[in-house]
Amino acid sequence: MTDPAPGAVMRGAVDLSALRNRPSAPAAAAEPGEPAGAVSSLVMDVTDATFPQALELSRTVPVVVDLWAEWCGPCKQLSPILEKVVLELDGRVVLAKVDVDANPQLSQAFRAQSIPMVVALIGGQPVPLFTGAVPEQQVREVFAQLLQVAAQNGVSGRLDVAGGDDDTSEPAEPALPPLHAEAYDAIEAGDYPRAIAAYEQALIENPRDAEARAGLGQVSLLARVQDADLQAARTAAAAEPTAIEAQFAVAGLDLAGGHVEDAFGRLLDLFAAPPSDERGPVRERLLELFGVVGDADPRGVSARGRLASLLF
Repeated sequence: MTDPAPGAVMRGAVDLSALRNRPSAPAAAAEPGEPAGAVSSLVMDVTDATFPQALELSRTVPVVVDLWAEWCGPCKQLSPILEKVVLELDGRVVLAKVDVDANPQLSQAFRAQSIPMVVALIGGQPVPLFTGAVPEQQVREVFAQLLQVAAQNGVSGRLDVAGGDDDTSEPAEPALPPLHAEAYDAIEAGDYPRAIAAYEQALIENPRDAEARAGLGQVSLLARVQDADLQAARTAAAAEPTAIEAQFAVAGLDLAGGHVEDAFGRLLDLFAAPPSDERGPVRERLLELFGVVGDADPRGVSARGRLASLLF
C-alpha cells in the first residue's frame, strides 16, 4: 500500500539519520516548569544542531520545515504566509524555519536544490509538500491534506504555547462549520464513510461550498486507497489498459503517493482512448482529482489544459 500523503514519503531520498540523535540544546521545547506539550513558539528557527527537537515534536504534531535563505525573494513572499497559516491552526502544526546557508547539513539532507522548499515531518519521517512560492489558498489546502495524513498516521496532538495568556499573535482560526467539523473528526477516527457523508450533506446545503467539495475529493481518495495494494493494482492495469476501474485504482494510488503528473497522465490517456460517449466517468474522476490538488496547482492547470484540448 502506498502512503496517502500530499507527496511521496522520502524514505531513502532524504537521509536524516545523521541528524537524529545529535546532542544539542533544545530549540523551542518547554522550559522547566512549563507543562508537557508546551513550546515557546509555534514558529521556530531550527539549526543543524537543534534539528533532533523538531523530529521529536513531529511525533506529536506535524512539523512543517521551511527551507529558505536571506537572499531568496520568493522565500520572503512565502514565509509570512506559512507563519500566518500555522498560527491560525492553533498548535496543530509547528513551523521549523531552516536557513540553508547557515545549516548546510540540513540543506544537504533535504536535497534542497531550489528554495523555498517546504517539507513536513510526520512521526520523524519527511514528506515533501511543495517547492517555490505558492498562493495562500494553496498553502491552506496542502496543510489541510497534511493534517488528514498525520491523523491517519496517529499524529494528531496539539501543542500549547508557554505563556499563551500573554500571546499577542493573531487569533485562532474560527471554528469549523458543524458538518466540516464532523467530517474532520471522522477523518481523525479513520471513519471515511462518515466523513464523506458529512461533506456530501454540506454540499447539499450549500452547493458552492468549495472547501466541502475539496474535502470530499480528498477523503474519497483516502477511502479508495487505504487498503489498496499498489503492485497488484499496477499488474491489473497493465493487463487491461482500457479497463476504467483498473486505471482509476492506479491513478488514485499515484496521486495519494505524490505522483500527481503520473496520475493525471494515466487518466488523460484513458480519456483519449474510448469513444466519446464512454468518456463521462473518466472526466468525472479527473474533475474530482483536480479538486484534490487545488485550482492553483500547476500540474492540475496543465492537465486541465490537455483535457480541454481533448474535449474540443
